[in-house]
This record gives sequence, structure tokens and C-alpha cells, in this order.
Amino acid sequence: ALPAAVRAATGTERGGGARSRMRARARVGRRADGVCMRVDAGTDGGIWTQVRSKKVVVLGGDGFCGWPTALFLAELGHEVVVVDNLARRKIDVELGCNSLTPIQAMDERLAAWKAVGGAEIRFEYLDVAQEYQRLLQLIELERPDAVVHFAEQRAAPYSQKNSATKRYTIDNNVNGTHNVLAAVVESGLDVHIVHLGTMGVYGYGTSGGEIPEGYIDVVLPGGRESRILHPMYPGSVYHATKCLDQVMFQFYQRNDQLRITDLHQGIVWGTNTAQTLLDERLVNRFDYDSDYGTVLNRFLMQAALDFPLTVYGTGGQTRAFIHIQDTAKCIALAVENPPKSGDQVEIFNQVAETHRVRDLAHIISEMTGCKVNNIANPRNEASENELDVANRKFQALGWSPITLDTGLLDEVVNIAGKYKERCDTSKVLPSSFWNKTRLRECAESNAQAAALAAEAGSAVSVEDAESMLQKLSSGDHQRLERLRAAMRT
Repeated sequence: ALPAAVRAATGTERGGGARSRMRARARVGRRADGVCMRVDAGTDGGIWTQVRSKKVVVLGGDGFCGWPTALFLAELGHEVVVVDNLARRKIDVELGCNSLTPIQAMDERLAAWKAVGGAEIRFEYLDVAQEYQRLLQLIELERPDAVVHFAEQRAAPYSQKNSATKRYTIDNNVNGTHNVLAAVVESGLDVHIVHLGTMGVYGYGTSGGEIPEGYIDVVLPGGRESRILHPMYPGSVYHATKCLDQVMFQFYQRNDQLRITDLHQGIVWGTNTAQTLLDERLVNRFDYDSDYGTVLNRFLMQAALDFPLTVYGTGGQTRAFIHIQDTAKCIALAVENPPKSGDQVEIFNQVAETHRVRDLAHIISEMTGCKVNNIANPRNEASENELDVANRKFQALGWSPITLDTGLLDEVVNIAGKYKERCDTSKVLPSSFWNKTRLRECAESNAQAAALAAEAGSAVSVEDAESMLQKLSSGDHQRLERLRAAMRT
């Protein structure tokens, strides 16, 4: 159960369970001086009682994190402009796997938001990484107080899929971030940049203790004291782009005195927020496939279908987690608490709690009766790690995070159950591998498991194995035949 303070902040004590507390909505009134008075706040009401209205451009505002954040900022009374090139929807087509939830086109989403009484949100179709002049013109025309930057390819597995996806991730993410920085400098405007980063920049199990919020104090040779960025240990091409983002932020802050906040976020779980629940057409996307589905959401979807939970390796990987509603709240807190001009890049660890993957699988298995299946790990990572993360900055601003709660877990399972006919179970098993060694070991491990199942007379397991081998071969007929041969030996 949630702590009492969190229950009060999220509305649980008013009754009705997880769905009613997620539906709880605030009423916002705008005063003549631009201060928005928030009444009867549904979540963390004490934080949002009075908010000064700002104009906020949300880059990547059609995505999993960007869409609910745009709605939440508008709900608080900010003037919101969403910018997106709909690249994530195009990747759905590339992968042959749509969102489990039926997300609507952007014009339908915006019409639905207006229909439920939401403040107008404008949309601009624009590629941040490729259309620099249009981005610059947008910033000069809108003169935003803040730019929230979600416009990056966000999936580590997709970034490791092949050379094309690796190159796309670098081109899109690094170019996009640099274009934002360069455009703000060229505009001459005092724009606060809020960037969604990742806990993965720190690496996992590399600190030997609590991971601080961005910076560490060190003693250099000769006894010289210094404050430096925490060393970076990227675990994928995606994570490497976030590390490069960090380096660019440091340069532009020192060179051009840009005001920048970098949020190192944990793995997001959940689907809906208080705002997306107001109308079915506002529903957030739910990715369940092995490339884009976050681990907890994948588990919950698999449980809804009674599909064995796919735990990679031993499941001893410890990761940080945050609910999607808290993602939106933390972004809003960052927008409303910018660093001063000349201040170092502000870094927050945007996490609520940490869990081992196998412990999460156990919780969901106990809750739903779904079996757990440990499979070979497609990632090049330690099989076990500890993770202790500081998150005191957001808590000092009054944030009370949502933690794992069976009511909220049930809600996600129910969503998965509602739309289970949209699920393609062939997309669940890993199809992206960190290197050739991981590919070979995964193929051998799963082939051996299938052969043992076949000896035991399990025809279904053989069929599943063939489906898995088809995925592993990625359309390469010669590779498929080699994998089949390996399974027969």
C-alpha cells in the first residue's frame, strides 16, 4: 500500500481506488497577472496551488512521455505548443507493431482535449534534428519561457538492432539536441531548456554507493578539490547519445550561459494519467514489444495474456522506476523551478524507487498467477547489480512519488486485457541483440531449451521455437538454416 502522505496527495483517501485517483482533476483559473490558481488538485495538491503561467514548447509531444506531459502542463495553466515529426508512429510501421492502446491521430487527440474543457494546445509538425531553420523560426516566433526536449529515439534495444538504427539514433538524438541548443543561442532569447535524460548515463553498479544527482566532489592529484560530472558508462548507443547530450549541455552553459535542466529518469511504467483518462481518445500509447516496451509494462501485458513473463538472464539487474504520472509532474516542477542564468546545469535524478527485475516478476506472478520464464539475455550487461539513487532535489520541491501499488498494477493489467486482441505475441521475444556474441548465445540457449521441450513431447514449444528462430534470423535465410541446424544437434 502507498504511504499515508502519498495516498493523501494522490487522492486515494477520497475512495474509489486507482482509477478514481488517476481521474481526479484540478480546476485551473487564470488571473490577469498570469498566475494560475489551481483548485482541488488531484495529485500533489500542495505543490500546484499557485503556478505562474508560462509558454512551453514540448518537443516530442506525441510520444509516450511527451503526450501526458503536454496535457499536464496545459492542465496547470501553461500555454503549450507541441512539436513532433511523428517518428515514433513511423517506427511502429517499420517494426510491424502498433501501440497496444489505440492512440488517435494528433488532430483527434487535440480535439478531444478541447472537448473535455482543456486549454488549447497547438501542434507543429517539425523534425527537430533535420529542420534547423524551421526550429529557429518557431522559437523566435513563439518566444517560449521553456522548451521541454523529449524529441529523441528513446529505446536502447532499437538503438542496438542494426547499423541503420544505430546511425539513426546518433543522427536524430545528437543532432536534435544540438539544434535546440544552437537555436536558443541564435534566437538571443532567455529560454530554459528542460531535457529528459536517463539514469543509464551513470551505468549500473559502477558507483559503489549512492548515485548523486549529476555531480560528484573529487580530490585531484596535489590535493586539489573539484566538482565534476559523475563518470559516464553508457550501456547502449541510445545511452551514449544521452551522455553526449550531457557534454553539450556543459559546454553551452559555460560558453553561452544557457539555463538547462537535465532529468536523469528511471524506467517508466503505467499508461494513463489523470488527464489521459478524461476521454478514450486521449489514451497514452502502451508499448509491449521487446524493443520499446519498458520492462514492467511488458510484464503486466504478458500477465494479462497469461504469457510467461520474459526475464532476461538471472533477473538480477536492479533498475530505477517511475510512474508516468510522476514523469509529467517532475517535468512541470523542473519548468517552474529553472536555474538562474550562469548557474551550472541543474541535474535531477527523476526516480521513485529501485527494484530487481526478478523481484518485479515475482510480484506480478504472485498477483496474477502468471508463470516466469528466464531466457538468455540479449543485452551486454552484468547479470547482477546494486543501485542506490539519490532523489532528494525533487522531494525538496514537495514531490511525493507514486510507488508500486497493486491497484495501479491492476489498472495496467486491465488495460492490457481490454486491448489484448491488438497484441502480436510474436513481438514479445527479443529481436535486438547487443553484439554477435549475445545473438549467438541467445540462439544457442533458446534452441537447446526448445530441443529439450521437444524431447518431452511439447509440440507447442517447438512451434514457439520456430517463431523465435524466424525473429532471430531477421529475414536472413542462411542464418535461419544455421539456427535450425543448431537446434537439431
